[in-house]
Amino acid sequence: MQKTSSHTVISSFPEHLLEVTYPLMEDFYTIQGEGAHTGKPAYFVRLAGCDVQCWWCDVKDSWDAEKHPKITVKEIIDRVAESKAEIVVITGGEPLLHDLQPLTDALHTLGVQIHIETSGSSPVSGSLDWITLSPKRFKEPLDEIYPYVDELKVVVLRKKDLDWARKHAALCPEKTIKMLQPEWDTPKSIPLIVDFVKENPEWRISLQTHKFLNVP
Repeated sequence: MQKTSSHTVISSFPEHLLEVTYPLMEDFYTIQGEGAHTGKPAYFVRLAGCDVQCWWCDVKDSWDAEKHPKITVKEIIDRVAESKAEIVVITGGEPLLHDLQPLTDALHTLGVQIHIETSGSSPVSGSLDWITLSPKRFKEPLDEIYPYVDELKVVVLRKKDLDWARKHAALCPEKTIKMLQPEWDTPKSIPLIVDFVKENPEWRISLQTHKFLNVP
């Protein structure tokens, strides 16, 4: 993949879009720990603000956008370019609360692939190369996202979550990769998932490997 420096972006990208800001909780270069791209190096951009607010969320500090600094597109792409990452994962919070077009357009000029992890509760925006939908009961996805879902990742705590997973899988394209992920603090969900996948081999199991590896 041909990479471009952030200096090239600055000279070729509209200046007013480089000054667009997003509430940023954190950003870091690490290894993707979950889902279909587990094990790949990726730069994570965690935007603040969430209207879903799952009680078992492990990044509750991301919920309140007002608690976090507004960072410009230019600052973000400079950091991504310095990392030399080939994949950027936009996550949250709920990243689709924000208009992602300026950020994704700028990131694409670096030659990176852009992934998003979303509950689908807000309208889709931005130019995205991989959409991971993780639907939540607290606020269901909008219908508009389903045709674009590359990966469906459902967090499982109890048996009824398996029916929830089937419901959303039926709305996604046939090519969608279907993943079930045990909630980290609910180990009793593991045998439920294992038995389900054995009986439904079109599904896979996603583990939070970054927690086992003790990386961000």
